[in-house]
Amino acid sequence: MLQTAKSQEPGLPYKDRVERGIMDERLKIYNEKMQKTIEHLEAELASIRAGRANPHVLDKLKVDYYGTPTPIQQVGNVSVPEPRIIQIAPWEKSMIKEVEKAIMMSDIGITPTNDGQVIRLVYPDLTEERRKELSKEVKKKGEDAKVAIRNIRRDGNDAFKKLPKDEVSEDVVKELEAELQKLTDKFVKDADLAVEEKSKELMTV
Repeated sequence: MLQTAKSQEPGLPYKDRVERGIMDERLKIYNEKMQKTIEHLEAELASIRAGRANPHVLDKLKVDYYGTPTPIQQVGNVSVPEPRIIQIAPWEKSMIKEVEKAIMMSDIGITPTNDGQVIRLVYPDLTEERRKELSKEVKKKGEDAKVAIRNIRRDGNDAFKKLPKDEVSEDVVKELEAELQKLTDKFVKDADLAVEEKSKELMTV
């Protein structure tokens, strides 16, 4: 649980402990929302196909497994035997066609091949132009995430101002806003780092 340092101080008067408890609970809510925004960004960046094989591009794909939509990773073994190849070995050979169909209908952009045992996705070399296009897409997703994080901060500050005055003092509201700003700065930095790592991956393959 996210907690302010002062909420752990022994011997605080009852009213202060109540206020600190409110702070901890409120900040926890917005910490979790910002964390989910970063997790969503990381998942989106992982799905962007760089020149190097990345099995995470399959994360959102589901196949029809006896009438149930099932993630590809749950119907076979997914591996990267070479830097530019993703290999899928279905545990049941009858699933090869279903897996191929799911890949063909997706936006991965790679035509699968199979030898009757395993399916292979061979990544082509990225052109310089394609790298630049993908880099722009990565940066846009990063900016969208930062806007979402700042919107969470705004919503938090609005909620803090509406807290009952008989429960929290004006000083506590200001402290909540300051702590929320620290969280905002941290998660904005996390978004920048995620974008930087993905951009580096795109430009160095």
